[in-house]
Amino acid sequence: MWETLRNAWRIKDIRKKLLYTFGMLVLFRLVSVIPAPGINAATVEEAIKGYDVLNLVNMMTGNSFQQMTIMAMGITPYINASIIMQLLAVAIPALERLQKDGGEEGRKKINRITRYVAVGLAILQSVGIIMTLNRSMQVLNSSYNNFWGFTVISLVMAAGTCLAMWIGDRISQNGIGNGISLLIFVGIISNLFNGIIAAFGNLFSGVGGYLDDVIIILLTTLIIVVFVTFVDMAERRIPVQYAKRVVGRKMYGGQSTHIPMKVLAVNVLPLIFAYSFLSFPGTIAAMINSNGGFYQWWQANMSQTSWLYAVICALLIIAFAYFYSAITFNPEDIAKNIQQQGGHIPGIRSGAATVQYLARTNKRLTLFAALFLAVLATIPTLLWRTVNVSVPFGASSILIAVEVSLETMRQLEAQMTMRHYKGFL
Repeated sequence: MWETLRNAWRIKDIRKKLLYTFGMLVLFRLVSVIPAPGINAATVEEAIKGYDVLNLVNMMTGNSFQQMTIMAMGITPYINASIIMQLLAVAIPALERLQKDGGEEGRKKINRITRYVAVGLAILQSVGIIMTLNRSMQVLNSSYNNFWGFTVISLVMAAGTCLAMWIGDRISQNGIGNGISLLIFVGIISNLFNGIIAAFGNLFSGVGGYLDDVIIILLTTLIIVVFVTFVDMAERRIPVQYAKRVVGRKMYGGQSTHIPMKVLAVNVLPLIFAYSFLSFPGTIAAMINSNGGFYQWWQANMSQTSWLYAVICALLIIAFAYFYSAITFNPEDIAKNIQQQGGHIPGIRSGAATVQYLARTNKRLTLFAALFLAVLATIPTLLWRTVNVSVPFGASSILIAVEVSLETMRQLEAQMTMRHYKGFL
């Protein structure tokens, strides 16, 4: 990786793109410290401790939500809008046709609709969250505790989301890597850095923590990064043989290739779905009555360090992994494309047999990915229950950070390869 970065820095065009990407990420973090008007950030920090779903938002925004800046919503409305559009494309035929047969123009329309949905979600989420927190702990200043105050705050936070999407687009067009993914990556790395600094601060100040706890956290982080990298880069290659065809005086086909099927094709979405699903009951109970019996039971038995939470979370991750794989992987389309191009999988008949073979292979890969994500999600609980060590990160944080890093390095290497090919022309 360091050798790739060193070689990329020597190329003028790529060096400009790297500097542009770094500059836009710095701009994003600088904007993320501008406070939103009319909100008491200290009260918000205390209030969100009772809402698990808000801790998830805070993790994705790099503490911007906890500090109640104009980037409090960050890029999360866009992520939610993307997931909603992906699910709707399966249910609505018009969106499915636009996604599959629309080409470049269709993708642009889908992206435009996704951005409009993201802005609407940013307004709705900001209003709902601020109203809920204000009702429970009075987080708004008196001059903003009215209709116009809620309107100003929601518009400011929606504008922050729009600015985040704009910065992500600029990075994707003029920099290196996927801009939206890099913004999430920066927020997660900021959280991880703050957690590690806090652990060392407690160690040396005598407030709490021991040296062996810090060593366990560092070793756990290193092991998780290694395993996530290995699994993320793994793939199952399905061999495909194309028959020879004679067209005029030329012969086409006859070559062998493969279909790469990623082992971790479901990515981090089952984790996010499971975390969100488990956070909603406690959040809704806190909104209705924070002193009620259900909320007290939920806080006592469904914390992220309990065995019950770990088991239910693992089962939900497995279920969501199969659900997401079912709506994103279509073996019929793949088998049809192979047959139309004159290809076949060696030892497998074309048609229904190929569909069954691809579906069976995908189910096995999904099972491995689901179990891997389930084990990854339960590591913080295992560490707390076995050695009484609190890990300052979640499984989804490490997984997203590693995936974005690998994808950015792949794009950097691809641009270097293109640059070298241009030099030979």
